[in-house]
Amino acid sequence: MIKIEFDNVVKSLAGKVDSPRLEGRIIMGYVLKKDDNEIIPKTYTLTIEQHKQLESIIKQRSQGCPLDKIIGEKDFYKYRFKVSQDVLSPRPDTETLVEAAGKLIFKNNLKKVLDLGTGSGCILLSLLADFPSLFGVGVDISNKALTIAKENAQRLGVEQRCCFKELSWDDEKFADKLGEEFDMIVSNPPYIPREDIKGLDTGVKDYDPFGALDGGEDGYDHYRLIAKKVPQILSKEGYLLLECGINQAEDVKNIFEKQGLNWQKTLRDLGGVERCIILKK
Repeated sequence: MIKIEFDNVVKSLAGKVDSPRLEGRIIMGYVLKKDDNEIIPKTYTLTIEQHKQLESIIKQRSQGCPLDKIIGEKDFYKYRFKVSQDVLSPRPDTETLVEAAGKLIFKNNLKKVLDLGTGSGCILLSLLADFPSLFGVGVDISNKALTIAKENAQRLGVEQRCCFKELSWDDEKFADKLGEEFDMIVSNPPYIPREDIKGLDTGVKDYDPFGALDGGEDGYDHYRLIAKKVPQILSKEGYLLLECGINQAEDVKNIFEKQGLNWQKTLRDLGGVERCIILKK
């Protein structure tokens, strides 16, 4: 057995991560199989195996690997999701879209939602967990991502109210293969201009899937493809909510207005970035 001071764990992370105390609690909670909130500044007794695991996590984290990719979990919105290097790590910025979608679902009693590029399923499954009468479909081109999404559906107890389909919105028969319309479509598509990806933080460019980042030469490739499909799969009076990157909101809005959708509102995230665009058919 090995005794470890929590403050020493924090010190080992200091200067290497933005929030060493918070991450220290998450790491110690993971190693000890305790809730993060149970971890306080004191001495903990670890087995040899737990100590090896702790040292391994700290080493990986110090080398730039995101903590969620190491422990395989990430908190998002109200819930905790399984993640891996096969899915984009959920970002707090995306909670802006989830909150906006939730308000529209509640106000308009919407019943069926489609998530394009579902990844871990964090957007779709958060909405299903919040609204017990909601049904959802998650679409992704990655079978590995869909495997993660299905596991998260089971974690949140919503697997009976959703299904997942391995499809590409670049498929000419995309609408036919879906075979139904939706009251709401949500999407956080890849939107980073290709040349900008190499300048991203190590934790993003080296550990998130390239396909979940790459928006093409100008960052708008996927928006253009989605815009062509939305009129066929969004029901009359249905809502479309899209996440976008810095300084992209106006261009994204224009892409969808050209396909006949009506802009409703653009919402800023907590950092003040125009992050979520709401349109209506």
